[in-house]
Amino acid sequence: MRRRNWLVYPYRISYIQYKECKDLPLFRESSFKGGFYVEEFNQRKKPYGSLATRTLGALYASKDSARYGLELSYDSILRGKEGISHRTKVRNKWLSLVDAPAVDGYDIETTIDVSMQDVAEKALLKQLKNLNADVGVVVLMEVATGDVKAIVNMTKCADGEYREVRNNAISDMMEPGSTFKTASIMVGLEDGKITKNDFVDTGNGQWEMHGRVMKDHNWRRGGYGRLSVPEVLMYSSNVGVSRLIDDHYKDHPEKFVDGLYREGVGIPLHIPLAGSGEPRVRRPKPDGSNWSKTALPWMSIGYETQNPPIVTLTFYNAIANGGKMVRPRFVKAVCKNGEVVREFPVEVIKEHICSPKTLKDIQDILEMVVSKGLGKKAGCKEFKVSGKTGTAQVSQGRNGYHNGPVKYLISFCGYYPSEKPKYSCIVAIQKSGLPASGGGHCGPVFSEIAQSVMAKGVFRDVSEASDSSSVFVPDVLDGDLTATQNVLKDLHIPFKQDWNEDGNGKTVWGKTTNSGNTVALTSNNTPMEIVPDLIGSGARDAVYQLESRGLKVRLEGVGHVVSQSIPPYAKYKKGLTVYIKLKK
Repeated sequence: MRRRNWLVYPYRISYIQYKECKDLPLFRESSFKGGFYVEEFNQRKKPYGSLATRTLGALYASKDSARYGLELSYDSILRGKEGISHRTKVRNKWLSLVDAPAVDGYDIETTIDVSMQDVAEKALLKQLKNLNADVGVVVLMEVATGDVKAIVNMTKCADGEYREVRNNAISDMMEPGSTFKTASIMVGLEDGKITKNDFVDTGNGQWEMHGRVMKDHNWRRGGYGRLSVPEVLMYSSNVGVSRLIDDHYKDHPEKFVDGLYREGVGIPLHIPLAGSGEPRVRRPKPDGSNWSKTALPWMSIGYETQNPPIVTLTFYNAIANGGKMVRPRFVKAVCKNGEVVREFPVEVIKEHICSPKTLKDIQDILEMVVSKGLGKKAGCKEFKVSGKTGTAQVSQGRNGYHNGPVKYLISFCGYYPSEKPKYSCIVAIQKSGLPASGGGHCGPVFSEIAQSVMAKGVFRDVSEASDSSSVFVPDVLDGDLTATQNVLKDLHIPFKQDWNEDGNGKTVWGKTTNSGNTVALTSNNTPMEIVPDLIGSGARDAVYQLESRGLKVRLEGVGHVVSQSIPPYAKYKKGLTVYIKLKK
């Protein structure tokens, strides 16, 4: 049979190119007269590029590529229904008649916040490049609702670039390491086996546990010696945690595992994304066939179990949420033509993971981990942070932990502000070799994300996030002190000035000094016949002062003035050009 059509162009074109083709004389005619037919192809466009791409997913993919993410999970809602039509000839004209119209799909409203996603991705990427790490994950969650506001998964590719290859945050089944110690101590506190006032001897950082030697990270420096229960978590002592748990549960390890499940550690989350992993917390069989004497002490410090990072975060989010564990939520609603047709409510997994007293003890200890312990680099000056560091060696399967370069999973999981938690976050990085420190390497990423979220105005009332024991005084540029004074007044920031206001409205120029608790404004109105000192001033004030003297200005960079081509207090001739260099 002879073909009745030919391809004019063998490749797909954009809609803009199609519109340009339609302006050509022949293609401008109707399809019946000009003979030009088109075939449409739908394509998913992502206005924010690769941000959260593994979570948002792909559906209109090539035959060889996998489909994944929310696009796949909610395909039946998003896709809609195809229509049915047929062609018939009426009075020598072919007409297309619709038998069943096409039905547009629904829209889904995700919980992802683009600005938070951008902040989290940039902070993580910077640290991954510094460490030359293999994989990095960040999940930022809203405490009260479980809404995932940002989720970043970065893997180093063969060309050295980092890309979202798979959703590691929900699929990587790995031993969590020291972030698991919080759950272990919580079990002991809840069962009344230990209290905050108890002590444990960690010796010189090495302790024999049923034929194997348990070591603290500082065993080469002599260990920590005698530690209180809070100090055990503050300094992440392997010996301390394992001794506390083994001493009280070695005869009945099933009671310890029951305690973990009671606080929600082993409960499946049923995350609505393909490939999501569920926690694996092994229970001892009655005959002990799957259990060894060393299983309990090593389980207590984060080995012998496997959790994706989002499972660990869900547990810490429950601590921040007053003991209520909520399921991570990625989609809030289904919409049609801008109207909500279905809402996905907050799902509570457990109303209480422990008693109020145990919860208060754990919250106090996690705050001390950051303020006094190994998590200091995760802290912020403007508000308090709570959380726990984590460092674990990564098993290479049959090759064990030490065959070849040792790989580590380092992490920090916590929440902020400590008094009224709004957001919880986990930062997890996989890297080869030492140094490997959850507090030292993941803590700064957590801190940068937390401060950026605060700076973007996440809180309606800044007092909700401020530390009542500190006064936040921002950096202030030199220049127009009259304008500066008005801004500081409006923001209720304390300041001192060295001039008296006479009400004539004249601009006062000068320098600012931030002492930590107040801003000092020092006037320095330079005579018009000499060049002013512009170092530290903003670009606008610098340009105004120079141009008002008849000088020309050339700017380089952004930020505040760091150098000027004509030195301060020099005499000048009108019409000269002053080159100003700016830097953030």
